[in-house]
Amino acid sequence: MNSKVHQGHTARKRFGQNFLNDQSVIDNIVAAIDPRPEDHVVEIGPGLGALTEPVAAKLDSMSVIELDRDLVERLKVHPQLKDKLTIHQGDALQFDFSTLAKPGQRLKVFGNLPYNISTPLMFHLFEQASIIQNMHFMLQKEVVLRLCARPNTKSYGRLSVMAQYYCKMIPVIEVGPHCFVPAPKVDSAVIRLEPYQELPHPALDIVQLQNVVKQAFSMRRKTVRNSLKGSLTIEEMQEIGVNETYRAEQVTLKQYVDIANFITRRSTKTSKS
Repeated sequence: MNSKVHQGHTARKRFGQNFLNDQSVIDNIVAAIDPRPEDHVVEIGPGLGALTEPVAAKLDSMSVIELDRDLVERLKVHPQLKDKLTIHQGDALQFDFSTLAKPGQRLKVFGNLPYNISTPLMFHLFEQASIIQNMHFMLQKEVVLRLCARPNTKSYGRLSVMAQYYCKMIPVIEVGPHCFVPAPKVDSAVIRLEPYQELPHPALDIVQLQNVVKQAFSMRRKTVRNSLKGSLTIEEMQEIGVNETYRAEQVTLKQYVDIANFITRRSTKTSKS
């Protein structure tokens, strides 16, 4: 245990701060990130530097995005980090990650994400997936289960479909509450997300796919015949190859993309005629 990492700073509830404080977990995460001198590494929410220090030790420089001004000031004078970090003070949800990517080089992104922003932040990063090599995130275990969930399971939902559209999911390690200060009330886990360079099931219109998935899961107890009523007829569903008696969690990623692409093509034909 490294008890000194949180001295002098009180975790702020409004920022969702829980500081990692277990050396074996830190070692496992750094090994998974595998930082190399040639990498462009970006950390979201470095906090008190529990992960930043061992990652930066393997690099000449790295970028960090931190919302808490007090923590930014600490990082600026940190003896091991001050000369290695490019610090961006601000909200990662609003941050344009493409400003950090150099031509021909994709980013390695990692962070112990506050639970209250983890899902919107991942959606924000998916929009910039083409400039990202991989992402390692500490998340609530329940969120990791949703990211990895397969069809016909309780955890399978909108996040599962959209995350798996963009990325391959690889669980890394489970982390108990005792590994943090203060201890959260939930279990955590680290996951590796690898954006596809070529999407396995490309959508013609990503907004259309997002709308279809959102519509289906907003009424997940209903059959897709009912939840997607107004978007598709039963005959069109049969033509696509989707069983109209399925509920949202029974429909695969490929089938959601097929539905969205069918609607996109149909609207394109209609506008042309």
